[in-house]
Amino acid sequence: MREDWKNHLIDAGAEFEDDDLVHYGNPERERRMAINGEVICDLSHRGLLEVRGEDATDFLQGQFGNDITQVDASHSQLSSYSSPKGRAYAVFRVLRTADSYLLEMPVDRIEAIAKRLRMFVLRAHVVIERADDSRIHFGLSGPDAETELNNALGACPANVDDVVEKDGVTIVRVPGVHPRFELFGEFEPMRNAWDKLNVRSGPVGPREWALLDILAGMPTVVEATSEMFVPQMLNLHALGAINFEKGCYPGQEVVARMHYLGKLKRRMFRLAIHATEPPKPGSPVFRAEGKPEQSDGEIVAAELHPDGLYSALAVVQVAAAEGELRWGSPDGPRAEVVGLPYAVPEGA
Repeated sequence: MREDWKNHLIDAGAEFEDDDLVHYGNPERERRMAINGEVICDLSHRGLLEVRGEDATDFLQGQFGNDITQVDASHSQLSSYSSPKGRAYAVFRVLRTADSYLLEMPVDRIEAIAKRLRMFVLRAHVVIERADDSRIHFGLSGPDAETELNNALGACPANVDDVVEKDGVTIVRVPGVHPRFELFGEFEPMRNAWDKLNVRSGPVGPREWALLDILAGMPTVVEATSEMFVPQMLNLHALGAINFEKGCYPGQEVVARMHYLGKLKRRMFRLAIHATEPPKPGSPVFRAEGKPEQSDGEIVAAELHPDGLYSALAVVQVAAAEGELRWGSPDGPRAEVVGLPYAVPEGA
């Protein structure tokens, strides 16, 4: 994290462990605020990868699962990058700037994805580098977030994936249980935007933003779950994050075969887990009284909810999700299936 931005957040009450922002002094209150009110959240725990050059569009079109040509100054998209076996290395949002693409994803995937993309550049005129230090990145969420944005900046994207730019701040609308936005820009305009929004919105830590992702049914892939899931298992087809008509890309045969010939046997569900410790990404989910040596699913992400349960996303066997689920072991804490805020097609 940039030192000037870190100092700005400390002035706003942020508490750090080493270089990681953890909360603003009262995590329990911040969780309640995230669910019910207007909040702002530094997103430095989300990394930014910049891809630029005259061949950048064609290069990325041959690597990602969505149609990169649909990304422009007014439209972002959710996409993924998969192995030749069709297993997702990462899930990320793609934005267009004046001369580059920005890929926004968990910071622990940035170096791995950059390294893998560079393997395929060959003679293409493409530059791939981190953009964390050149841009500030924070989020805004809440029932009145649209009004707050309009009052503070005079602009607000109307629909999910829409992008607007105002006075050096790029604003992207993302899915959420309330109107939710991510803002990008250089230090000075972003500091001004934060200060204006901080008047009526409370700052919260990164876990609260991750909780909002879970409640919105938005999957993440981290190092522990890399290459664990085919994109459809993460409901990416339901989120408009896969294009089945574009050209070839790594893993396309597996993704297309599942789409045209298969029926999803495993997909992502939202769970409420009665646990006393946080379920870690990749940890197993079982059907009650199932076989200890054979799990029925894996945790994608989990965060503590203000109701005292852990809200989680998990890829689970569809047949198992119709019955009673447990986390960690067949006789572990109960995991109840909770509805997602979007419909998932029965097919893949």
